[in-house]
Amino acid sequence: MIRDLASFSGKNVLLLQGPLGPFFMHLSRDLRKVGAKVTKVNFNGGDWLFSSGSCVNYTGHAIDWPKFLSRLIKDRKVDVILLFGDCRSLHRMALKLAVPMGIDVGVFEEGYVRPDYITFERYGVNANSQLPRDASHYLAVEPHIRAAQPVGNVFWFAALWAIIYYLVSSLLWPIFRRYQHHRPLTILEAWPWIKSGFRKLIYAQIEQDIEDRLVNDYSKHFFLVPLQVHNDAQVHVHSPYKSVVDFIESVIASFVKNAPHESLLVIKHHPMDRGYHDYTDEIRQLSIAYNAPDRILYIHDQHLPTLLQHSAGVVLINSTVGLSTLHHNIPLKVCGDAIYDMHGLTFQESLDDFWIGSRNFKINTRLYISFVSYLIGMTQFNGSFYRKLPDTSNTAGIVWSDDLDEAA
Repeated sequence: MIRDLASFSGKNVLLLQGPLGPFFMHLSRDLRKVGAKVTKVNFNGGDWLFSSGSCVNYTGHAIDWPKFLSRLIKDRKVDVILLFGDCRSLHRMALKLAVPMGIDVGVFEEGYVRPDYITFERYGVNANSQLPRDASHYLAVEPHIRAAQPVGNVFWFAALWAIIYYLVSSLLWPIFRRYQHHRPLTILEAWPWIKSGFRKLIYAQIEQDIEDRLVNDYSKHFFLVPLQVHNDAQVHVHSPYKSVVDFIESVIASFVKNAPHESLLVIKHHPMDRGYHDYTDEIRQLSIAYNAPDRILYIHDQHLPTLLQHSAGVVLINSTVGLSTLHHNIPLKVCGDAIYDMHGLTFQESLDDFWIGSRNFKINTRLYISFVSYLIGMTQFNGSFYRKLPDTSNTAGIVWSDDLDEAA
């Protein structure tokens, strides 16, 4: 996989949809500086705002996109396609078209290892990743993890870019009216981000004693269930569940039937979904229906590492929390399709067996260290999509291999 900017020299690069904000705009400038010819496709007003240089606006129907893309690839003699997220419908069609043509496709995604990394893989991420799923492959690797520059808190930066993106997309909707986004593409979409900030402050007050209670009264007697964002592809594409609520009910049913009676089930909301969904009513109704209202707790913004250290085990679909769980040597049950779900790292028996079986489950620490070392070396770049690291030589503000060579 390409690890340095110089590898793009002389290439014809096509950028499709990027993350919210100016990251792809900055990346295109970096690519041009090293001698790449860059074309950017805009699908909505937000894409158009955060673009620079040679751009093409796609205003057609989704069904006509492959034909348009095929012609664009031939006209621009495209060598490499870069995109953010491999499960967006237009990107899925692009991958299906480009890969048989021998075109390199680089997929960006939020970092597997957070908060200081972003993901960049060839052809696909998460369940579509090309990473080996065989533990013996990683046990043969000599671990080496280079220290990363801390990114810091990016929530308010992400919120700002989201508000601007949706505002401009709403204003320019008449131009791109045939485009279908995975969220409502209107100015009203700014409201959940604003609401999320207020909810964060409110939950900090009304839940201020919950963390102390879990640490002092329920240490090693509660199971943690970190939720996904409601429209996450890990739920709808790479798991057996129809929705987050479907997952919640499945876990509650299994917990009530099989977990030790003195244990607690702690369901933690995803911080990036705070402004969109609140599962209070659903969880309350399910806890009553399964006759366990005193054994199920719904929380929001408690310190995750502290929760992990004191939990008896973690159940999730597929989240970066999984790697944090392994880092803290806590038993983990994965219910979706995750790159780290393998023998020696995660509980491989059923969810019903996990509640008791987790007591005797041991993580292979050597395998975990080797896996993370390989993961960072092959798929992660130090940096963020939403704010730039200061000590880099490029406009996008991430650490490429050439930056590491200069530092060395």
